[in-house]
Amino acid sequence: MIVEWLSGERYLVEAAHDGNHGMDLLRLSHYDVVVLDWDLPGMQGIDILRQFRAGGGNTPVIMLTGKGSISEKEMGLDSGADDYIAKPFSIKELAARIRALLRRPAPTTSNVLKVKDIGLDAVKYRVTKSGVEVHLLPRDFALLEFFMRHPDEVFSADTLLARVWQSDSEASLEALRTAIKRIRKKLDTSDSETDSVIENIPRVGYRLRS
Repeated sequence: MIVEWLSGERYLVEAAHDGNHGMDLLRLSHYDVVVLDWDLPGMQGIDILRQFRAGGGNTPVIMLTGKGSISEKEMGLDSGADDYIAKPFSIKELAARIRALLRRPAPTTSNVLKVKDIGLDAVKYRVTKSGVEVHLLPRDFALLEFFMRHPDEVFSADTLLARVWQSDSEASLEALRTAIKRIRKKLDTSDSETDSVIENIPRVGYRLRS
């Protein structure tokens, strides 16, 4: 019900129906808001939350639970939840709380990024490799910037398309592969894919090596 309603409100939604899958999604992808049920099979939501925060995850989290005592609410909030809703709840209330979290100012991010010998200035729209300027197409620049803001983190093809192409009608797996091929051609120092700045992890996704 939650997934269908949020999708109908034009949110891009990914869902996990057990705790282990949910933890995998948090490791591999990045989200604007996480709605996390305490009572998940396999791995409880509270344990997912603790691991996520311990690993440096700072995405806002709304905890859903049938546990309504003050001590349990304290446990959820102290474990890193940004908000807490006890079941049963109104879907409209959940939506309002999601909107409130989305209105929070995002953490300040630098416009000048550096990974190994690759530099990127998001304001000046400039990329350098070992100090030499490299010219990229706008989409390739946006993709490289996304990777450089999350070095060594793995992203699925679907996540990259959603974050970089968004609703673009040109978004496709082939478009992503072509963009990565162009970036590699500009930045790689050899023709070997095993040494490429962008690593392809079979059946999982891509990451930028740091």
